[in-house]
Amino acid sequence: MKIKFGLLPRIAVAIVLGIVIGSIAPEWMVRLFATFTAIFGSFLNFIVPLIILGFIAPGIAKLGKGSGKLLGLATSFAYLSTIAAGILAFFAATTILPNFMGGKTLGGIEDPEEALAASFIALELPPVFGVMSALILAFLLGIGMAASGSKTMISFFDEFQAIIEKTISRVIIPLLPFHIFGIFANMAYGGAVAKILSLFAIVFVMIIILHWTMLAIQYTAAGSLNKKNPLFLLKTMMPAYFTALGTQSSAATIPVTLRQARKTGANERVTDFTVPLFATIHLSGSTITLVSCAIGVLLLTGGTPAFGSFFPFILVLGVTMIAAPGVPGGAVMAAIGLLETMLGFDQTMVALMIALYLAQDSFGTATNVTGDGALAMIVDRFTRGEKVLDNKR
Repeated sequence: MKIKFGLLPRIAVAIVLGIVIGSIAPEWMVRLFATFTAIFGSFLNFIVPLIILGFIAPGIAKLGKGSGKLLGLATSFAYLSTIAAGILAFFAATTILPNFMGGKTLGGIEDPEEALAASFIALELPPVFGVMSALILAFLLGIGMAASGSKTMISFFDEFQAIIEKTISRVIIPLLPFHIFGIFANMAYGGAVAKILSLFAIVFVMIIILHWTMLAIQYTAAGSLNKKNPLFLLKTMMPAYFTALGTQSSAATIPVTLRQARKTGANERVTDFTVPLFATIHLSGSTITLVSCAIGVLLLTGGTPAFGSFFPFILVLGVTMIAAPGVPGGAVMAAIGLLETMLGFDQTMVALMIALYLAQDSFGTATNVTGDGALAMIVDRFTRGEKVLDNKR
């Protein structure tokens, strides 16, 4: 039987090898690793605006084809759920993490960038346009295509999206372990890796608890509105949760999510419309992970997370998650640009963020799809008795 060596095991091996080799390697070797990570980091900066444009524009164009009221309600509830998850994560992380990271364990760490070996060359790959320009352009084109029904433009962006997705799945994802390896080798060389690894365990446990807290909130709301037992509803959706743990993909879990959502008692026409839609636009679990990891990395590198800077980040992140490609780690790929432009992350911080995120990507995906069932019930409650799907294709 052929054993598949997935992305998470490869990341784990890369981290271990990076720590071991970085601790004993001479400076020239570490600088060689640093050269690769610098070039790869520049390529990431170049590709991020294209990811946003390639996924958000056609996504908005296709959302415009649905039934008006149902689409509006589903999109609104998905966005509100994602924003609520981000706010929950911010206050939990800023309350919990400083207690572990501000004392003896991780306190007083300097900016890791200062301790790293320099790369041999500095290759800059400036993006075609900035992240915010990509967001505005994606919305402009997406809304325009939806309003005009332009088949030519939609066909072009479908093919453009396919090119970007292949770039992610065939180039970026396979090279990510080498990028993580280089960063951790450099961290080990600089002497900061022990403190960083202790961050992983703390953040991992906190994120899992927050995921289940968010699911409890979603199903309490769904159960209250529909006069059903939230625990029964959550138990009904558990097959979708465990399927997503294995697939690491909301899209791949749609058949199971759809089957279980119907068993909750929600209208079948509503679930058939909303579940595939939520698989694209509702990422409350991934948002919890991204916000928690971002706060952890900021604290680790001497930063001070403030709600005034994180709230706009969360608001834009909720929209940007539409651009998350359907591959493992897709959400963090779509968020890189915002981390750099809105929170001031450098390449080292981004690499730590990617490693932290990928360590529990499957749990975030499982929370996303399980929450889809609750949102489908909420949408059903607000559209009950109305012919909301008369315009369905």
